[in-house]
This record gives sequence, C-alpha cells and structure tokens, in this order.
Amino acid sequence: MDSDKIIDNNKRYWNEHADFWFGTTALPEYGVNFVTENELHFFQDVAGKKVLEICCGSGHSLKYLGDRKAEELWGLDVSQSQLDHAGEYLKENGYPAKLLCASMEENTDIPTNYFDYVYSIYGIGWTTDLQGTFRKIASYLKKDGIFIFSWHHPLHYCVSWSCEERNIIEGENLIFTRSYFDESYFKMPVHDSEVILCNRKISTYINTLADAGFVIERMVEQNDRETLENQEDRSTKARKGRMCPISMCFKARKQ
Repeated sequence: MDSDKIIDNNKRYWNEHADFWFGTTALPEYGVNFVTENELHFFQDVAGKKVLEICCGSGHSLKYLGDRKAEELWGLDVSQSQLDHAGEYLKENGYPAKLLCASMEENTDIPTNYFDYVYSIYGIGWTTDLQGTFRKIASYLKKDGIFIFSWHHPLHYCVSWSCEERNIIEGENLIFTRSYFDESYFKMPVHDSEVILCNRKISTYINTLADAGFVIERMVEQNDRETLENQEDRSTKARKGRMCPISMCFKARKQ
C-alpha cells in the first residue's frame, strides 16, 4: 500500500474520532490490561527534563509528566483535532506546550540532540516507516537520552477464540487466525470507519532499534495482575489477557 494514502486514511480517522479517544490510554497507563508506569518506573525523575511525545493525542500523558515537573513539554500528532484537544487541555491545567501537527515520518522543525525523553503511548505502531521514524527519534534525543514506547503485542492480532470454544467456560482455546510472520498492511474496521495497520514482529522492533543506535534496557509484555488473577471476569478481552500478552513496552537508550 502507498504510505501517503495510509497516512491520509488514518489521519482522517483521528480527525473524525478525536472526541471518542479523549483521555484514553495515557500515562501512567501504557496499554490495555497492562502494567503501568507505577510498576515500571521507566521515566524515573523527569524534573527539569525536556520531553517529546510522538502521537500525543489529547495531551493527558504530557500533563502527567508536567505534574512531575518536566521542564519542557513537546507533542507531535498527525491529527489537528487531537492537537486542538491537547492544547486546550494543557492550557486549562496551566502547562504551556509546543505542539506540532505532522506525521512522525515527516521532516519537522523538532530540534535535534535536545530531548532527555522521547516517548509514545500506543502510537508508534501507526508509522509507515519504522526505520525512518526510529532514526528521527534518535536524532531528537541527547546522547544517553531515553526512548519509551508501547504498542499492541503482535500476538494480539494473530490469535482469537475458536468458534467452538468462544462460549465455553472450561477448556478455552486460542487459535492463530493470522501468521505472526505476516507484516503486510491490513484494514481494520473501527466505529463507522476503518484504519490501516501493520503488525510487526517483536524482532523487527528490536533490530530496527539497534539499527537506529539504541540499546534496549527493558522490554515488558506483562499483563496487569488483575487481568491475570480475576477468573470471574469472563469478558473476551480479560479471558484473552489471561492467556497471551495484549500490549508491550520498550525502554531504550540512545548510544
């Protein structure tokens, strides 16, 4: 698929549905049914630090770091509707922020060798150029700067309930409905529209990080304890979360 068409399609979706996603999947949360920053402590002390969020959405993660005394808040998002929400939300909470409307694949006026942290909460997987995006992020960071990102675990898109077992309480089974090795783009219906995504292997993320000059400090694929232990929750998402990871999160350092 043509990358410009993919970006335009997904941009249109986010502009039309920004209200629905206001405040969702933001720090301290890294993803659905996933351990949070309260357990991981990936950011440690951000007081006096310069931070940039890729796919900043409605600005809630930026506020979270502003509450912890980050010195400069920067955000990048492809959706102007999302940025309008973020600007208003951050202003209401007393935080000036520099917000840029562009795709993460574009060349922008973001300064290089400048940030202590660049991060993305459930946003990095939207890129159509993983290698180029990681290299741009590396250029934004100071030496020894930290890159943190979370996204859907690739198994999440590969497995689902078998029809025969979907409504059975005991003896549940997940089946592969998509090859783990298939990294082609696919269309996924969401609300009254559709988005276009690519399901990349974990090794693809690891090798691309290495090629961009990052050293991985931690990779986490741990669902939260409540999901793993609450056997009474029979929702499809909770049942799946007790059998395979739903999300993943990386912390990497620029060499």
